[in-house]
Amino acid sequence: MRVLTVNAGSSSLKLALLDGDDEVLGECELPVGPQGADADADALGKALARELGGAEAASHRIVHGGERYREPVVLDEHVERQLAELTELAPLHQARSLAALATVRRALPGIPHVACFDTAFHAGIPPAARTYALPASWRERHPLRRFGFHGLSHAWVAARAPELLGADPGVRIVSCHLGAGASACAIEGGRSRDTTMGFTPLEGLVMATRSGDVDPGMLPWLMEHEQLSPAELADALEHRSGLLGLAGSGDMREVLDAAASREQRAVLALAVYVHRLRAGIAAMAAAIGGVQVLVFTGGVGERAPQVRAQAAAGLAFLGVALDGRRNASARGDCEIGAAGATVRTLVLHAREDIELARGARALLARTDQGFD
Repeated sequence: MRVLTVNAGSSSLKLALLDGDDEVLGECELPVGPQGADADADALGKALARELGGAEAASHRIVHGGERYREPVVLDEHVERQLAELTELAPLHQARSLAALATVRRALPGIPHVACFDTAFHAGIPPAARTYALPASWRERHPLRRFGFHGLSHAWVAARAPELLGADPGVRIVSCHLGAGASACAIEGGRSRDTTMGFTPLEGLVMATRSGDVDPGMLPWLMEHEQLSPAELADALEHRSGLLGLAGSGDMREVLDAAASREQRAVLALAVYVHRLRAGIAAMAAAIGGVQVLVFTGGVGERAPQVRAQAAAGLAFLGVALDGRRNASARGDCEIGAAGATVRTLVLHAREDIELARGARALLARTDQGFD
C-alpha cells in the first residue's frame, strides 16, 4: 500500500509518499504561514500531481491524542471533533495538524485518512513517571498526567538503534529528539518508560521558542507583577521563550554562530540549553537503571555536532564519550562514540514518515479499509 505521510510542524508541512517497502517515492516540504497549512492548498495540489501521486491512504501526525487515542485511528468527523478539543494542550501543533488534514482531505477525498499520535508511544509509562503530585480532586476531574510527545520519533529510535547496532531489542536507550521542539525519552524493551515532556509540550528541555521547565510558583508571580492574562502568559511561554528569549533567535544555527563570535547572550543561551539537555539525559538514564545507547535525532540532534559534543562532555560519569572526528563528520545513521566507551552513541535520521506509514498500514489491514 502506498501511503502519503503528512507531518505538520510549526513552520512547515512535510509530505512523503512511501511504498509498501517503506521506500520514498516522492517527498516535499511546504512552508506554512500565519494561516497554517490551508495557505498552501495550491502548492499541495501541485505537489500531489507532480511527485506525490498514487497514494492509497494518508497518515497524519497528530501531536496530542489525549487519554482516549493510544493507537492509530481512522479519521472521521467524530474523531476530528475530539482532537480539536485538545488544541489548548498543544497550541503550536494541534491546530496546524488539523488544518493540514483538512487541506489534504480536500485534495484526496477518496482514500482513507489515518491519525497517528505522538502521545501514543508514551501511553504506558509507569504511574510513578506519569503522575503529578496535585490534589486528588483535580486529578479525578481532569486528565492531569504526563502524556509525553515526539512519540513517533522516539518509537523509530527504539526500533532503529538496536537494528543498526545488531543489539538486543531490549537495550536501554536514551533518545534525544532535538528540533524546534525538544524532548528526551527513556526506552527499555522497545517501550517508553519516561520522557521529559508532560501534560503539554512545554515541559522539559529548552526549545526554540518554548521555555521548558520553569518554577510553577513563578507563573502566578509574573501574572501579578506583569499584569498578564492567562492567554498572555501562555503566549510568552510558547512563542517568546526558549532560545528566542535567551539569544534573540530560535534558530540553533544562528545561536551557534553568535556564540562562536562570543555574543554573550548567545553564549548563555547555549550554556543553558546544554545544561538542561545533560540533566534530561541523566534523568532518563536513571529512570531505566542506566543507559547503554545514547541517540541524537531531529534537526538539531542530527546537524549540530557542537551541541552533541558539549552535551556529551558532561556525561562521562554515565560512560558517554564521543569520537571528535566521527561526531564532526556524522551524516545519516551512524555511530559517533569513542572506541571503548561504555555507552554507544548514535546519530539517527528522524523517520517519523516510516512510523506513520506502518501505523496506517497495520490499522487498515486490521479493519479491511483501503485495500482492494
